[in-house]
Amino acid sequence: MRKWLGLFFVVTLVTTAGSVFADDQAAVSAAKMASEAQPVPVPQGAAAQPAAVPAAPAAAAAPAAAPKAPINFGDYRSSTLTTKAWNALAQNDIEAVLAYTNKCISLYAAQAAKMQAGLKDYATGSNDEIFKYWALNDVATCYYIQGEAYRAANMKDEAKEAYNKVIKDYSFGQAWDTKGWFWKPAKAAQEKLDMIAAGVNWDFGDYSSSTLVQKAWAALAANDLKGVEAYVNKTVELYGAKAKDMQASLKEYPWESKEKTFSYWALNDVGTALFILGEAYQNAGKKDDAAKAYKRVINEFFYAQCWDPSGWFWKPAEAAQQKLGELDNV
Repeated sequence: MRKWLGLFFVVTLVTTAGSVFADDQAAVSAAKMASEAQPVPVPQGAAAQPAAVPAAPAAAAAPAAAPKAPINFGDYRSSTLTTKAWNALAQNDIEAVLAYTNKCISLYAAQAAKMQAGLKDYATGSNDEIFKYWALNDVATCYYIQGEAYRAANMKDEAKEAYNKVIKDYSFGQAWDTKGWFWKPAKAAQEKLDMIAAGVNWDFGDYSSSTLVQKAWAALAANDLKGVEAYVNKTVELYGAKAKDMQASLKEYPWESKEKTFSYWALNDVGTALFILGEAYQNAGKKDDAAKAYKRVINEFFYAQCWDPSGWFWKPAEAAQQKLGELDNV
């Protein structure tokens, strides 16, 4: 009797565990876990420098490191595992990144390979049409996350292996950004491989327009022209089309409320980014390049506005026009 009870228990356990994997994968592909809200771009010099922090007394004990969250695979869905991997990456927890990404890959790589084989180009159409390739999307994203974790740990060979895996085997995967668009892990992976080869390390953060503009301001303050070019070009590449659509919808500057003005986030950030680029070129003595950047702000993104943390909007196109006048007098 005890033997039969044990056998019943094993069969029940296996059946229950198997039901986890039989769930329908209708959940959307987990993308970079960036905030949906667009953070406010920070103009150069607008934020006050923090006061110097006094040294801690010699006897003071160092604060204990925050405990790492235990590994929890949740419902084992590819989207759940990818989401947890992004969170672990944000916490710089490479052990957890590898646990979640490897679990997703081990469970869904075969299905992802079938989806990849059935495509000749990136899936298009409605969001639902692209979400149908959930396994391909999430496995490609997981390999990309692995590459990011290895790169952050300065494990270049491992990073290159992960990036190349995306490009070679899961090139048509797409990842959903919570702000409402898909990005392509294979293209992002190639970009990171190019950085490694060039010996540079541009950190695009969550790839949001506001993050990129903040980094462009910081690069400008550091007199880092190459950094400014990298962050501005990435802003225009990702958000230029959206910014032009917003520009075309306007006949005057939005003025109804701060929230209304912020709703034109792509226009605001692309216009601001190009103004920053003009500033960087002007500081470097590249007059012609500076003029081109300023003129793009005026001609293509005239209604862009940039928030100053002191509580008001300024207009990059008007500032660019003033800068052009300065260049003419040089």
